[in-house]
Amino acid sequence: MTTNLSASDPVGMSFWLISMAMVAATVFFLIERDRVSGKWKTSLTVAGLVTLIAAVHYFYMRDVWVATGETPTVYRYIDWLLTVPLLIIEFYLILSAITKVPVGVFWRLLAGSLIMLGAGFVGEVNPDYVVSGFVVGMLGWVWIMYEIFLGEASKINAASGNAIAQKAYGAMRLLVTVGWAIYPIGYVLGYFTGSTDSATLNLWYNVADLWNKVAFGLVIWAAAVADSE
Repeated sequence: MTTNLSASDPVGMSFWLISMAMVAATVFFLIERDRVSGKWKTSLTVAGLVTLIAAVHYFYMRDVWVATGETPTVYRYIDWLLTVPLLIIEFYLILSAITKVPVGVFWRLLAGSLIMLGAGFVGEVNPDYVVSGFVVGMLGWVWIMYEIFLGEASKINAASGNAIAQKAYGAMRLLVTVGWAIYPIGYVLGYFTGSTDSATLNLWYNVADLWNKVAFGLVIWAAAVADSE
């Protein structure tokens, strides 16, 4: 058994590169807090927490992969259990920075993310629940999509009158729609069709995490800076 990273292991290299990208993003977001107005500081703090949590988990996941060649499913879901609700809550925080938002929006977004994650984890670790875990997880995702596209959160954003925040909300919505679709696609390919091996699936998930955590945070940062200047 070895814990040395091999140049012929693209998945191990992706774990390492993305962990360093997460560290760099964390430093950037936390430093940039001093550049934005007070109403945006919490959003940038949360963006930094997301990438910090992800960085720590990626170091552990890299070691598991390099040493065993096995998918670090538990570590990945612990990461997602912490970071995905924080990412979803960013919708609430962005709206709160420009207008008053009912707390029900926060709880609905949080509930949808927890349902999606819990069901997905059960389906990945227990072969008996592959299908049901996927179905329930997708229902949680649809719940989130409804809230941010057609629900109260979307209506509040449309009525806010803040063009910068509206643009950021729209970009975040696009990231969630496209970026989060990568996960169920990987799930289907890996567990339903069997056409994707564990190396490809992990590389697929790693790229998705980079997109959904770092790019998501950069959208928030850009909106915060533009609104503060």
